[in-house]
Amino acid sequence: MNQEIVNTIKERYSRDLRKGVVKNILQHEKNDDKEAQEASYKMIDQIFSYIISELSWRLSENSNAWDDTPLKIISEAFPKIETTKWFKDKQLVIEPKK
Repeated sequence: MNQEIVNTIKERYSRDLRKGVVKNILQHEKNDDKEAQEASYKMIDQIFSYIISELSWRLSENSNAWDDTPLKIISEAFPKIETTKWFKDKQLVIEPKK
């Protein structure tokens, strides 16, 4: 199932587009351009919501057994997304405290 989601994302969005999205996010974060950053986050949030929806992932259902599968999937589909503040913010919400 996870690989199917990754493949679907890769089919819908070309490699150049996926790399460009991450590059734009990083650039907007570096420049601290809040408006542009928000627009970039909105796009990646929509894709992340699709992943969560396809997995039928729910925070309330997973609160005792944390599952970072959505982050793993988006990392595989969007190279270097894990270097963004967006990703780090999602990690704080999804990953268990160590």
